[in-house]
Amino acid sequence: MSIAINFFAQQVRSSKIILNDKISIRSLEIYDDKVWYSGTDSKFGFIDLKNPDNQKQIRLSEEKLQFRTLAQDKTSFYTINIESPAYFFKIHKKDLRFEVIHTDTVKTAFYDALHFVNNNKAYAFSDADLGHQLKLTVYSKGKWSLLNNHIKLNEGEAAFAASNTNIASSGKYVWVATGGKASRIVRLNLKDNTIQVFNTPFVQGESSQGIYSVDFYKDYFGIAVGGDYTKQSDNINNIATTYNGGESWEIQASGKNAGYMTCVKIKPGSKGKEIMAVGDQHISYSSDFGKTWKKISDEKDFYVCEWINETTVVLAGKNKIALMELKF
Repeated sequence: MSIAINFFAQQVRSSKIILNDKISIRSLEIYDDKVWYSGTDSKFGFIDLKNPDNQKQIRLSEEKLQFRTLAQDKTSFYTINIESPAYFFKIHKKDLRFEVIHTDTVKTAFYDALHFVNNNKAYAFSDADLGHQLKLTVYSKGKWSLLNNHIKLNEGEAAFAASNTNIASSGKYVWVATGGKASRIVRLNLKDNTIQVFNTPFVQGESSQGIYSVDFYKDYFGIAVGGDYTKQSDNINNIATTYNGGESWEIQASGKNAGYMTCVKIKPGSKGKEIMAVGDQHISYSSDFGKTWKKISDEKDFYVCEWINETTVVLAGKNKIALMELKF
């Protein structure tokens, strides 16, 4: 069933709901002209973008697992539930047959994001264990293993499983955004596996504050969004950009944006200039590398977005998935 959602005509051509279900969705992937999702109650499925009536949903477990991650390689999808024990599921694209290929039984395991940098390598980011060591689980040559490193996070520094987008990558780097007592950028060099950690001027210091989502254009330009989920109208120091691969960040539109954001995505083909972001209370757009922002919808309860092409965005959140057609 399609239901129109509230939007402002000056930016949005049309918008419709293509999934209504009792589910919370915080991760999306596009494949084979379909939008694929994972969510609460162990649910995984797809909606055909050309014919939304063509859709399928399965449950990956009889337990009520909560999935906030989803990623893919050439042959399969992968998702991890957030609580411990964390089960790493592999779902075969050909027939949707699924299996658990790795399990993390550490009590403090809490997986915030899962990201493939290519068909052969992926990174999953978990909140740290009691020793505060950076916890990245690497998928390589068909196996998962912990990344050996000496990076220590601060006490109270963790991350947000808000939209599966606090990991991003380019040809050269993988970036991981943290939040809470400290909100920083961890940068992994894919060539030599060296890791650097950079401070940010982002709002931070409370467990609910910090960067929730990052996206990058190539190796140097990046955008970060977030805020405080307990004070969603607060809009100070909740957007920042970098032009040197995350080494330094400049606050943008502080006090001049719609507030807390959970997901940010750079428009394909725009070279970083045009950007979409969503939060629980709004959908916003920037056409100048994140310097200024325009709220284009008051629709609530979207957590994650993904560009399908240069004019169409799919959004998901509480009990729904929607397609939005933009005009420029």
